[in-house]
Amino acid sequence: MARCIVIANQKGGVGKTTTAVNLAAALAVMEKKTLLIDCDPQGNASSGLGIYPDDFTENLYSVLYEPAKAREAVYETSFPYLHVLPSTSDLVAADIELVDKPGREIFLRNLVGELGDEYEFILLDCPPSLGLVTLNALCAANELLVPLQCEYYALEGVAQLLKTFELVRKRFNTGLQLLGVVMTMYDGRNKLNRHVKREIWKCFPKHHFETLIPRNVRVSEAPSYGMSVIGYDVKSKGAEAYLALAKEVLCRVPA
Repeated sequence: MARCIVIANQKGGVGKTTTAVNLAAALAVMEKKTLLIDCDPQGNASSGLGIYPDDFTENLYSVLYEPAKAREAVYETSFPYLHVLPSTSDLVAADIELVDKPGREIFLRNLVGELGDEYEFILLDCPPSLGLVTLNALCAANELLVPLQCEYYALEGVAQLLKTFELVRKRFNTGLQLLGVVMTMYDGRNKLNRHVKREIWKCFPKHHFETLIPRNVRVSEAPSYGMSVIGYDVKSKGAEAYLALAKEVLCRVPA
């Protein structure tokens, strides 16, 4: 069964999608069969790997209520070991439709169950909210990875996310474990960045990644070409950082 990792933070702009896309690509480069499920209606994780709405007929929303059809919505990428289950703006409707449905928190879990035997890793990229789609992703996964931007407000946002994490683990998914917190957009020359890093590492002594994802122009440019930074410029500092993060993920046992 695949290791299923949800990448979540209710705060926007912290590098969730960037981390999801590039971690998935890094794992694929290491020949780990990986599936990236785009749970964000904006569909940036899909387009970030060259999968655009005109390229597919099925997507996460179209198969969410029919998990037996999940394989019809899985598409290949330029990496032999990496597949994507894409998203479109239609997924916005799910947050409304799921409200009255019995077992509203387990639809994505059922879908992942249909695909888990085919992959070593399944990554779930969440929207910047704590709605029902994000709840479904938290209930479907067994590991939580939290990207945090190196700024003051990140310290405030993580407290709310961890409350949600504990609530989900207590009520819906007792198997969910915190894999770790990864610092993104880090600039060692910036005093505030260094301070936030120290505080986060102090708060999560056993659950922080040693790898720091730097601010890097190649990471920012890659999505405009429909590529991960690893496909765009594997020798860049950003690509090196995500490859290092993937190695840490491979070695880490969540607790």
